[in-house]
Amino acid sequence: MPHLPRYEFDSAYVQRLIAEDPDTEQHFTRYFGELLSLKLGARLRTRTQIEDAKQETFVRVLTTLKRKGGLESAASLGAFVNSVCNNVLFELYRLGGRTEALPEDVDPPDERHADAESMVLAGEDRQRVRRALEALAPKERELLNWLFFEERDKDRICRDLNVDRGYLRVLLHRAKAKFKAQYLTGEGIE
Repeated sequence: MPHLPRYEFDSAYVQRLIAEDPDTEQHFTRYFGELLSLKLGARLRTRTQIEDAKQETFVRVLTTLKRKGGLESAASLGAFVNSVCNNVLFELYRLGGRTEALPEDVDPPDERHADAESMVLAGEDRQRVRRALEALAPKERELLNWLFFEERDKDRICRDLNVDRGYLRVLLHRAKAKFKAQYLTGEGIE
């Protein structure tokens, strides 16, 4: 694993995170990603659960940092990331204790043909998706297209973009959030 550049977790670092500086974000996701992987790996069963919890932690931390008064002291960034991760874990534990998969035969799929109204609505949805995608920046549109329409491998995308998996998650989160905002705006919801 390549050595990460040394950064001080000071107010300048936090400001660069808030400003979405790519180098700082990449450092943040790699540095804390390694630590969170160790912590979560000891507490969760699957790699998917670990990655989901790690991503949720990153999203919550970055969202909080962007709020006014989000973090009182930049020096406490590490402790803050850890406490957010703990909260995500507790939520996962609570959810895991309450849910149980239903047998497949409980609600069999409806195999009837779609009616005309459903077909029209589906066509309208496709148009709204197209318009929302067209409103995105070219790089965000390309990323979403690669992942969801071309179903490219994430490792290949990382190589094409010259980023690591942690930073790809940040880019994907942003692109999906902007797509959602465009999609909802096109529906008249703001």
